[in-house]
Amino acid sequence: MRQLHDPHQRDFASDNYAGAHPEILAALAQANGGHQPAYGEDTYTAHLQQVMKEHFGPATETFPVFNGTGANVTALTSLLPRWGAVITAKSAHINVDENGAPERISGLKLLPIETSDGKLTPDLIDQEAWGWGDEHRAQPLAVSITNSTELGTLYTVEEIRAIAEHAHSNGMVLHLDGARLSNAAAALDAPFRDFTTDVGVDIVSFGGTKNGMLYGEAILVLDPTASEGLLFLRKLSMQLASKMRFVSAQFLALLTGDLYLRSARHANAMAARLRSSLEQADLPGLEFTHATQANAVFAVLPPGAADELRQQFRFYDWNPAIGEVRWMTSFDTTEQDVDTFVEAITATLKKR
Repeated sequence: MRQLHDPHQRDFASDNYAGAHPEILAALAQANGGHQPAYGEDTYTAHLQQVMKEHFGPATETFPVFNGTGANVTALTSLLPRWGAVITAKSAHINVDENGAPERISGLKLLPIETSDGKLTPDLIDQEAWGWGDEHRAQPLAVSITNSTELGTLYTVEEIRAIAEHAHSNGMVLHLDGARLSNAAAALDAPFRDFTTDVGVDIVSFGGTKNGMLYGEAILVLDPTASEGLLFLRKLSMQLASKMRFVSAQFLALLTGDLYLRSARHANAMAARLRSSLEQADLPGLEFTHATQANAVFAVLPPGAADELRQQFRFYDWNPAIGEVRWMTSFDTTEQDVDTFVEAITATLKKR
């Protein structure tokens, strides 16, 4: 097959645009050849169970799945009865970007809360944490947070601890959407366990695709008493890979060394470079809307500027009503990529 794309093209739309990390591709080649039992009975998936325990604690149960929406929906389904509801930030991926899958597939109710920075707090949670025993209200039985958030912000260790304690004190469990959990670990300079298991998170959707994997995520049950039926729900939710060794091998490449940290640190650093370069340029009509704490930069551009820039670089509108856009960096974004993008933004805004 001939190559159909320009391998030198770099965009700032999503870390999903990046290809697979070379070390991931090498791991897939190593896992190939010969026969291995299907549906997770292979040696790679067995070894992954142990590696995840080393990162998240000895009680961790690992369920590799295909994608992030599948991980979130299947994990939440395992936490709740049919009458259960999930408290989450209004900007959360499960509320905005999953096409109603949690509600349509699981039948659960989302209780979204408006936040200024994508982060919940115990006080914000209390806006929806009520009505237990009321047959007219979906029962708030879980809280879902995201780290790093959809707005590129970061929960600290203590902030997650406070949410977990508050949720548990009200009989709720805590789910963490970790599509960019490695970026959070890099930004916090902390092991995964420090801001998940050890502070009371019950279940995690752990992302690999946005950090250099070809495909694949994993559900990590940190408290086995909080989740039920994942062995069956994964298949029922169409998330059981027959050749699971190829998902597990990618996670092993990420997690048995420091690849997950190297890649995430680099992506975070490129976002910081993009933001600082634009701040120093002091461009007319450019305003930043959220803190840059991981690998995302949010900004407002003058009318028409985004469309003009998109003739060279792809990126997404975040809030078209105010001209807000999102720029994402990834493991393969280079300093030259950032500098070229800054030059294009500068030229576009200075001539307006």
